[in-house]
Amino acid sequence: MERYVLARYQDLGSFRLPPGSRGRSAFVVQLWWLVQAVLVQSSPQFMYGWRAFWWRAFGATVGKGCLIRPSARVTYPWKVRLGANCWIGDRAELYSLESITVGDNACISQDCYICTGSHEPARLDFAYANAPVEIGSEVWIAAGAFVGPGVSIGDGAVIGARSLVLTPLEGGGIYAGQPARWVRQRPEAGGAGA
Repeated sequence: MERYVLARYQDLGSFRLPPGSRGRSAFVVQLWWLVQAVLVQSSPQFMYGWRAFWWRAFGATVGKGCLIRPSARVTYPWKVRLGANCWIGDRAELYSLESITVGDNACISQDCYICTGSHEPARLDFAYANAPVEIGSEVWIAAGAFVGPGVSIGDGAVIGARSLVLTPLEGGGIYAGQPARWVRQRPEAGGAGA
């Protein structure tokens, strides 16, 4: 006998994927996930060009000199734009239900989660509440940080390890905590080896 419980807060059975929200057909989505699992994640560490090739082949913009680690993952590469000389660290996750833009010379360290997807808590059908993420140039997002939907991070900002970023942050600052708060101004580098 099947038991039905009247939902008060969310009825996941009533959730419907918005038409066209993936940006590609279900076949292309599944093909990307297969390519990522078999060809990208199994590649040796030094094969940065190989991984960039596959991200680009599925629609990502990957700037010159980007270093994408084998265990980094992207949900929909066609919604991602990486500037020149970006670093995408081990086990970094780019959950790109909406666009993710990363500026030149930005570093997304290991175990970071860049998230463009959420849900409406006041809707019974658990509808999406997605928003793009913009990460400026020369930003460093340290290990294990979470960046949420709709966030923009200004040029040159540093996000401390394990920080939680849910609101826009201005450039040139060092931020840390849960939620991330301004700690101090980031000093400008004095050149190589400074």
